Amino acid sequence: MQSLAPIALFVYNRPDHTRRTISYLQKNLLAEDSRLFIFSDGAKTEADQIKVNEVRALIKQTDGFKTVKILESAGNQGLANAIISGVSQLVEEYGKVIVFEDDLLSSPFTLRYFNDALQRYANQEKVMHIGAYMYPLAEKSLPQTFFYRAATSWGWATWSRAWKNFNPDINDLISQFSKPQIKAFSIDGTMNFWKQMKEFKSGKNNSWAIRWYASVFLAGGLTLNPSKSLIHNIGHDGSGVHSNKEDIYQVHVARQVVQSFPLELAENEEAYQAIKHFLRNRKGNLLQRVKRFITKKLS
Repeated sequence: MQSLAPIALFVYNRPDHTRRTISYLQKNLLAEDSRLFIFSDGAKTEADQIKVNEVRALIKQTDGFKTVKILESAGNQGLANAIISGVSQLVEEYGKVIVFEDDLLSSPFTLRYFNDALQRYANQEKVMHIGAYMYPLAEKSLPQTFFYRAATSWGWATWSRAWKNFNPDINDLISQFSKPQIKAFSIDGTMNFWKQMKEFKSGKNNSWAIRWYASVFLAGGLTLNPSKSLIHNIGHDGSGVHSNKEDIYQVHVARQVVQSFPLELAENEEAYQAIKHFLRNRKGNLLQRVKRFITKKLS
């Protein structure tokens, strides 16, 4: 049997989200053969401490995996630093890692998809990232999985050989982009990835994910993705870091095993166009946008 990748789960102060994330992970086909590492960040404020304690009491009861190891941080690292150090630690020891945050509900076949893909592309330098979330795409003729340029952060996996390319230095990253690359990086201007880069530089966000995508992009890397999402994010209720209250990205999680993987190491043009179409139209027409804006304000 293949050696399964360790699972890193990053938790903070959301006991209900954490409980649901773990319960869905426990129902995964390979859960009982997988090592789970739960990284619990320390409280930022006294008000957060109560919830952090609740989460810590909850994770201590976790079972259903080959092993469960809990790593509690005394101080508050913040999500970005916690993920960067946790991922670095596990890829150094195991050569690969599967990464979850505390607001991701998985399909029973998500761990199988990750492990099969990690094994299949282990020695393909160009494949740098495996994502499990996919937008609700309208295109029905896409293959089960495909390569794409952007790295999604809602459930993902990578290898130590790829993570070596991670560059946390935003100034160094930004300096390497040409105008055409900026356009390509932002999916022809349909997604605010470049804005996220500039906002990180100016201290308006603390995203590890945008720097990881930039690192993959500049290295000419590819990301593997499913055409039907294997993850549903429940964090868009205003409770998380960088999370707004919205329903644009809601999906029905795929209920079947992923059996088909691309042979050609190149971005799938049909998938790229389908994603671009979704991103361009995701906020709807003017009336739908106004309605969403009013709903957000009232809530």
